[in-house]
Amino acid sequence: MSRLTQADRKDITRAAARWLALLDAEDCSEADRARLAQWRNRSSEHEQAWQRALQLRQRFAGLPSALSLAALDRPDLGRRVAVKRVLGVGALLPAAWLVGRQLPMQAWTADVHTATGEQQRMPLTQGVELQLNTGSAVNLDLAARRLMLVRGEVALYAAAREPLSVILPQGVLTLREAEVCVRRYDDHCRVAVARGRVQLAAGGGASELLEGGQQVSVTATGLSDWASYDPTLPDWRNGVLLADNQPLGDFLRELRRYRPGVLRWDPALERLRVTGSFRVDDTDQVLALLAASLPLNVQTRTRYWVSLEPRKKNA
Repeated sequence: MSRLTQADRKDITRAAARWLALLDAEDCSEADRARLAQWRNRSSEHEQAWQRALQLRQRFAGLPSALSLAALDRPDLGRRVAVKRVLGVGALLPAAWLVGRQLPMQAWTADVHTATGEQQRMPLTQGVELQLNTGSAVNLDLAARRLMLVRGEVALYAAAREPLSVILPQGVLTLREAEVCVRRYDDHCRVAVARGRVQLAAGGGASELLEGGQQVSVTATGLSDWASYDPTLPDWRNGVLLADNQPLGDFLRELRRYRPGVLRWDPALERLRVTGSFRVDDTDQVLALLAASLPLNVQTRTRYWVSLEPRKKNA
């Protein structure tokens, strides 16, 4: 899909999501299927987007029907009319939910990406290894020794003669021999250097040399929130989420990154404290451990819809 612009890729991805939603409608007709076949045959890019949509649907096959938009159940509209209205704004679930919540458009079309709960480690170029955390995506230009962080969180292990550039929304990170973690947020990126040195050029012309043991936030206006490197923060690289007397609300917001579907909790639980080391590859077990050690109950509608509530005291 390299011939296409980013806007073209988004349009094709949205179209694949719409076709998937229509295919799942109860009254999908043979004419609808024929039109889908024509759309798929129109180009290899269409077919690739369709196959990705099918893969996502299979991965989240247990998504609850309760996630479907309320418009689909309105009694004053026929099902097909409701579907068409929803497709018109590209908001139908679960198709759009899978594309938007689990892997947004720009991440879905990235060169390398991971879904929610998935991690991946891979050699990048000579002397450089890349590890992606849950729900992360990068674009690669290996000839230019350049990587763009599209979404999520990555770790880089470098022992190379030639520099590698990491393009962030707010700046550029350059490293040769270093171990660094970078996490992208909505309005900034957090860079943590475990060892070695990295050069960080940020917005506003700021440029700093970061040493091992430092971490900093990169914003559109420069660098801020300098702090010492916390060696427990990158434990995700070993599939572990570590909590040390952490507020439960903060812990659950991190855990939610590794769990597909909906995870909700009563605000009364926010200030409970949690301590422990938890495997992120089995979030069901993590929730069970929380219920066993804290005064809360886990209410499970389906694998993909879970709520936490305060445990009621016996009368």
